[in-house]
Amino acid sequence: MMTKDILLIGAPVDSGKTRKGCLMGPDAYRIARLPDALSDLGHRVVDLGNVQPDAVDLAEHAHLHELPATIGWTAALSAAATKAMARGLPVFMGGDHALSLGTVHGVAAHAAAQNRPQFVLWLDAHSDFHTPKTTDSGNLHGTPLAYVTGRPGFDGFPAVPHPIPEENLCILGLRSVDGAERAALEASSIHRFDMRAIDEQGVTALLKPFLQKVAEANGLLHVSLDVDFLDPAAAPAVGTTVPGGATVREAHLVMEMIHDSGLMSSMDLVELNPMLDERGRTAQVMVDLCASALGRKVFDRPTPRGL
Repeated sequence: MMTKDILLIGAPVDSGKTRKGCLMGPDAYRIARLPDALSDLGHRVVDLGNVQPDAVDLAEHAHLHELPATIGWTAALSAAATKAMARGLPVFMGGDHALSLGTVHGVAAHAAAQNRPQFVLWLDAHSDFHTPKTTDSGNLHGTPLAYVTGRPGFDGFPAVPHPIPEENLCILGLRSVDGAERAALEASSIHRFDMRAIDEQGVTALLKPFLQKVAEANGLLHVSLDVDFLDPAAAPAVGTTVPGGATVREAHLVMEMIHDSGLMSSMDLVELNPMLDERGRTAQVMVDLCASALGRKVFDRPTPRGL
């Protein structure tokens, strides 16, 4: 296995929705021994601490929840992502999914500077393809993919000079998409697979062609893993639980395929809310999945305590 320089970056974003708690996510990953899990695989791991949002002189919006804070996070995380990509493989420990407004924006800028295409694998129950003008909830954690593909309506946010082509996106695990998002998705060229597709065809048949496309294009691959990709029975610590998600085994297969491809260049771990967890169970599952994406094999998994 190739040794990598892995940069852990805390992104305690809690502005993307009304339910609080995700700001504790970065420390939960640290307590669950994410740095040790990755260094045990032979990687060089550096924890860069937590990013702080930029100050934004903007009034609160009547409908959009914590708009100024989210814009500040987007600018700060974009800069952090671009800088980190020059040093190694950043893993952004979130934080709600609004953090991806910044992380994907930043890695795409790095890819453009390298004259390479940016691809994104979005592992999520939701498509997050709303714009600020289409969201009924006003929660901006449902908008990152719309933003990074250059859809209009993101007034006040950093410009998107390097929009990601829709065909370079793959959403896996969908099972909660409202009407406005569905219409936008159906009009797009985003690769998208719901849980029925996983049930009928299996993870390998769905993911392998996308990974091949990334490889053939010499692309960079950003992986954004939302806790709610998993079934809430296995990962309860998320405020957007949707029954019928991926099993832990299916999720590990996705991660192992990502590792085998050698394509992943950056990663988000998002929507972990420790206030909703059961004795750290979800945090540990997410740590284990991250380790699988970075080289842990089936037979290498640690034995659970008490066995």
